[in-house]
Amino acid sequence: MTATSTARGAAPRLLVVRNDKLGDFMLAWPALARLKAASPAPRVSVLVPAYTAPMARLCPWVDEVLLDPGDGASRAEQRRLLAEVKAARFDALLTLFSTPRIGWLGWRAGIPLRLAPATKWAQLFYNRRVVQRRSRSEKPEYRYNIELAEALLSELDLTPDIEPEPPWWPLPEGERRAQRRRLAEELGLDPARSWVFLHGGSGGSAVNLSPAQYVRLVQEVDARLPMERRAQWVLTAGPGEEATAEAILAPLREAGLEAQRLPPRAGLDDFARTLAAADLFIAGSTGPLHIAGCLDIATAGFYPAHRSATPLRWQTCNHAERRLAFCPPADAGEQDMATIDIPAAAEAVSDLLCRLPAAVTSGS
Repeated sequence: MTATSTARGAAPRLLVVRNDKLGDFMLAWPALARLKAASPAPRVSVLVPAYTAPMARLCPWVDEVLLDPGDGASRAEQRRLLAEVKAARFDALLTLFSTPRIGWLGWRAGIPLRLAPATKWAQLFYNRRVVQRRSRSEKPEYRYNIELAEALLSELDLTPDIEPEPPWWPLPEGERRAQRRRLAEELGLDPARSWVFLHGGSGGSAVNLSPAQYVRLVQEVDARLPMERRAQWVLTAGPGEEATAEAILAPLREAGLEAQRLPPRAGLDDFARTLAAADLFIAGSTGPLHIAGCLDIATAGFYPAHRSATPLRWQTCNHAERRLAFCPPADAGEQDMATIDIPAAAEAVSDLLCRLPAAVTSGS
């Protein structure tokens, strides 16, 4: 363990940085859980943008949330952040995605142990580097993050405990039932039926299926389900994605399927809790898909044919038997989602739904 933490006679204070998109941050939760499972358990702070801060405050593996003003912040805001980090007297910095600004911040703040992936010139600010070659996409992103967490534990001479398993977001007793009751009252859904949530938006980055493809997927899944297992569908949307949800909803209702729009939530944290009501969550590789993965909800994800965005690299972190992934053929263009085999995907989704216990969320 570092001399600083030994002299202080307390658990080491760690600052973990994942300050980009929501999905990236959700895939950091397994690494955060790994850190907190060590003995003695460290105090874990995270540096995140305001957008993902509501989820950071919900994370059971986080003790403190620091707000990152971002690359475009004023000098005054950057000085404020530096002063805050200095005052916290962290023993170690773990940067899950290395950038020069964050490396400079840790160095200027005098954090004695600074660990990051060995990539780009930003690594010059770190005194411990881990070679991962993430661009090869040979492992899931959350596994790369766990590797970094384990490397930090080794550097700190902390004893690894039993490796945590999904769900990475374990909810309080009764939370699933409460969310299911809430949504049943709001939308008139049948609690005894399976509920499939579908998020047609892209979150501004991920390539996704078109509304027409999603409509066909839902129709094909519905046609394959036995009458007693036919699902009710709930369409979700982030800010600015409402038109996409409506473009899926209208044709489904015209075809006689039971589909509803999720009512507006109070914020990202409220939206995330609502996902606990789902039996299955379908989306592109977006933040909501990875929230569902952390909850260990069954997932079906659609991914582009891009080496850095493969189903393996951006795999959801739920149990293996609860996740499906689909992408175009290897020779498809990077933005070409039209070549995904929708009937084959529908067959796999309907099979997964039939394997799930009826009304999964009737439990805790």
